[in-house]
Amino acid sequence: MINLLAIAGAALVAAVIAVMLRRYHAEYGMLISILAGVLILAMLLEALPQALSQVTELLQTAALPGKYALILFKALGLCWLAQFAADSCRDAGESALASKVELAGKTAVLLTTLPLFSEVGALVLELSGA
Repeated sequence: MINLLAIAGAALVAAVIAVMLRRYHAEYGMLISILAGVLILAMLLEALPQALSQVTELLQTAALPGKYALILFKALGLCWLAQFAADSCRDAGESALASKVELAGKTAVLLTTLPLFSEVGALVLELSGA
């Protein structure tokens, strides 16, 4: 289970410290923001095994191959990574760079999920009798 109270508390404390540090040393404020982001991601990753087991159970119940779960988690990881990097770029004042990271993340998700789209297309063709 995710401890949202701990995550919110860590984020608020880090934000206050970062704002205070930015007045005198902007680079330290940015460093605090990035470190807090890494800490929050680590806290989120603790809940990942539970989510993985539940998704695996759902896929087994639906008699779907495990490769679908793998694609799902790869896409989710890419989204998290791209969002974290883009937000860090925005914190550093580089919004144009953040936009490019988001575009790269979307492209990576698309490329990761293409095999799934091709299988769905083949299934549609098979069901339509074409």
